Amino acid sequence: MTQSEPAARTYQVTIGEEAGDRLDLVVARHGELSRTQAATLIANGTVQVGGRREKASYRVESGDVIDVTIPPPPGRDIVPEQIPLNIVFEDEHLLVVDKAAGMVVHPAPGNWTGTLVNALMGRGEPLAEGGGEDRAGLVHRLDKDTSGLLVVAKTDASHRVLSTALAARQVTRRYVAVCWGHLTGDTLTVDQPLARDPRDRTRMAIVQTGKAARTDFTRLARFDSVDLLRAHLHSGRTHQIRIHLSSVGHPVIGDDTYGGGGGRKLAALPPRRHFLHAAWLRFVHPVSGEVVDLRSPLPPDLRHSLAVLSEMPELESNQDPLDVFGFYHTTDAQPRERDSSSDS
Repeated sequence: MTQSEPAARTYQVTIGEEAGDRLDLVVARHGELSRTQAATLIANGTVQVGGRREKASYRVESGDVIDVTIPPPPGRDIVPEQIPLNIVFEDEHLLVVDKAAGMVVHPAPGNWTGTLVNALMGRGEPLAEGGGEDRAGLVHRLDKDTSGLLVVAKTDASHRVLSTALAARQVTRRYVAVCWGHLTGDTLTVDQPLARDPRDRTRMAIVQTGKAARTDFTRLARFDSVDLLRAHLHSGRTHQIRIHLSSVGHPVIGDDTYGGGGGRKLAALPPRRHFLHAAWLRFVHPVSGEVVDLRSPLPPDLRHSLAVLSEMPELESNQDPLDVFGFYHTTDAQPRERDSSSDS
């Protein structure tokens, strides 16, 4: 990717159930911004309601179409960096990274360097530009302290196809999580909308006016103080699995933000690490139509934690202990190979 000026981010909102809300609240909610940031955009004229400027206090009406442009941060070039990455799949159209815990995915205030995007740009390979330079082909994201599989598009065409498939729930993403306590049954579905926490903009929360979010959980094993779970995302909201488990009283162990940070020594987890790993990714290749099926075994820190929590020390030397617990054995619907004969 050639280095250029960072791109502005744009989005559009059509008002329905939010009719009567203040304009600054709507802009903040949909742009994952603070209310102050939203008010600044409105004052600077980069928010238009039906093509006209309104004040932050404007009460939106049903049918209003709001166009928002978020300018890039001034004077911040995204710098390519030589950072090793674990690439588990790559061709001329896309690549899949097995991201390590502790790596931020894209540059943002406080993390302008050392991110996955910096590392991707440092490889010197082409990357899709549709999402803006600070997104460098990213199709979806992972939290800083969540490890595992993540798709990156190399071309704008692949980015469009993969993003559409993701929105249509045609990309299967399954995570392994360990939560404190025990679910009431072997399966659980949490279907609760998420948005920025109105009381703390650094966190997400269940907010009834937020974006729809559903996670299916399957208990794979029950240990003394924790459950081993497979989590299947039907949407991909920020911190979704972590919030959904916390909302039912069983936060992810090691999750300092959403109530699971206690007992780290018992769980044998290193500092600032939670037990959440994107272990299984399956999607239809945007060009060949073939199914790409990738698995990421537990990294050493989580493998050690699982061995301790399960009191099964032999797991630590197992190449993929998830298979021991049937993580990959499921009858859930999976993406199928596209029939090229039906293509026009």
